[in-house]
Amino acid sequence: MPPFIQTAKIPMDLTLLTIQFMNGLQLGVLLFMLAAGLSLTFGIMDLVNLAHGSFYMAGAFISASIIFWTGSFVWGVLLAIPLVGLLGLVTEFLVIRHLYSRSHLDHVLATFGIILVFDSLVHIFWGSNGISVPLPVWLDGQVEIFTGMVFPTFRLVIIITGLLMAVGLYILVNHTRLGMLIRAGASDRTMVSALGINIQLLFAMVFTLGAVLAAIAGMLIAPITEASIGMGGQIIITAFVVVVIGGVGSMKGAFVAAMLVGLIDTLGRSYLDDLFKLVMSPGAAETAAPAISAMAIYILMAAILAVRPQGLFPPKVR
Repeated sequence: MPPFIQTAKIPMDLTLLTIQFMNGLQLGVLLFMLAAGLSLTFGIMDLVNLAHGSFYMAGAFISASIIFWTGSFVWGVLLAIPLVGLLGLVTEFLVIRHLYSRSHLDHVLATFGIILVFDSLVHIFWGSNGISVPLPVWLDGQVEIFTGMVFPTFRLVIIITGLLMAVGLYILVNHTRLGMLIRAGASDRTMVSALGINIQLLFAMVFTLGAVLAAIAGMLIAPITEASIGMGGQIIITAFVVVVIGGVGSMKGAFVAAMLVGLIDTLGRSYLDDLFKLVMSPGAAETAAPAISAMAIYILMAAILAVRPQGLFPPKVR
């Protein structure tokens, strides 16, 4: 037996494991905000919206500008939300509503064009450099979760915000009249329209809601990374993976899948190399682990689709 197999151990520091678990939850709730809007537009309007990540980017840049103008992070977020909502409504009116009766290929081509337009507009108004968003003192610190374990305050705020939004979406979709119309539109849009519901207005509201959810995710991640051109394209593929795993059009599926993807991605990047060192040399483990961890969520998607092609929690046919 090779000597490295005898001596390799996986570090099981409970504090570090808990922190990485919290980081996974943070990534999961951000993915849920993106995937929830994407799942709504895909599941209800049958729209393949590659430009969904552009609203994620727009939220980051618009909130960053307002934060610098007002000097207040809270006002930056609160004022940016209606502005991005208006941007989403205008985009739906000018482009998206003309795509509902078109093929998925037309959706892909048109929304890819929107990505290019948004990236160009960002370059014109904000330049090619990213914007670092400062946090107020009350958010730029640490909070003690358990004895001896601290966690960044802002990351905890992101987790709490995401969970509250998940609860709000659950109530909206399952216990309000608008949610009833959304569920009905996902099942049979023709019948909903025949019953006198303005399906065009409903679609515009759903698209705007999805844009706002994506924008909030962008506003929350900007202080951790930065607002940069193309940031939406870097995460939209992962959001699509979440939608496919959870089930197209399912809020419950989007939430569960987002948590799974966030935890698997975070814990995989943290511990996979140590796990591989149990069965291979340290050099080989350090080479293989990053590649495998990057593929982990796609492997998960393939495995789930092999067993449940409709996703974990497909919406019920009503």
